[in-house]
Amino acid sequence: MHVPIARSLVSAAIAGVAALSLTAQPAAAATFPASHPRVLVEYDREAGQQPENVVVTPDGKLNVVLSRAAQIQEVAPGGHRRLLASLPQPADGGVNTPALGFNLATGLVRTDDGTLYVGYATGDDTLTGIWRIRPGGKPQRVIPLSASSLPNGMALDERTGRLFIADSTRGIIWRAPITGGTPTAWASGAAYEPTSQLGVNGLKVHKGAVWVSNSAQGVLLRVPIKPDGSAAPAQPRATGLPFLDDFEFVGHSDDVVGALNIANEVALIHPEDGSHSITLTGEDGLRGPTSVALRGTRLYVLSAAFVLDAKPNILTTHFHRGHDRA
Repeated sequence: MHVPIARSLVSAAIAGVAALSLTAQPAAAATFPASHPRVLVEYDREAGQQPENVVVTPDGKLNVVLSRAAQIQEVAPGGHRRLLASLPQPADGGVNTPALGFNLATGLVRTDDGTLYVGYATGDDTLTGIWRIRPGGKPQRVIPLSASSLPNGMALDERTGRLFIADSTRGIIWRAPITGGTPTAWASGAAYEPTSQLGVNGLKVHKGAVWVSNSAQGVLLRVPIKPDGSAAPAQPRATGLPFLDDFEFVGHSDDVVGALNIANEVALIHPEDGSHSITLTGEDGLRGPTSVALRGTRLYVLSAAFVLDAKPNILTTHFHRGHDRA
């Protein structure tokens, strides 16, 4: 997730985008393994409909977090949209939300029974944390976090029934039972902290480890889960990834599709050797990508247009899986 954190940082981000557009070679259309991109949905930025995170349901629909609107929406494969839930708005508009100055819905997890867990940063001790939404039910905060936290990427360790939560402003990975309760700090330190803008951001559990991006540091980290459940030291697996936001693993391999928000690109990252290549750019319809989801040979990219003056959207593209390394 990337947001305009302060006026000076927004200016710097916009300048960075402008510099990229002036110095980079003209972008080609989608390159392997992506092909035939198209915009599935366009959103109303003024209404806060800035898509932030996504999960794909078993029947191929998308559950999408609309960040500033604090809503969760269902998007059908043909683009039809249905509102699933709205989180309560803070009375002050979230002016005390750390780094932002406005409330923001962020990470998303869906369990097999259709229950959703949504991260919410509000600058309010009574609202900030993880909210649970049962099918047809009302949102309920089940994991409280302090007003100084900015919960962001989130994933479920299905072996233990625990959620891992990236706190972007405090540089902490929290852990809590999915049933709810007070979280504990599972990992913290310099590797997770923001050097500017946001620190730990996207997060996934994969092959016995927590993988997390540090957006400010431009790095993808692997944090092994020890047999006793504690965190081993963080292992940098790829660097030089400008504002890496959310990401998704390609099948059972360690290869990652990642959203490079400020660069307005999607990259295929190979943690085996730390290399990466660009597979989608603004020329393909990206508008500041924040998250990705991969189902079969279909890749979905959410662009929240936090920095770019453009319409937020969801892009869909064919994704060739022949390179999937087991």
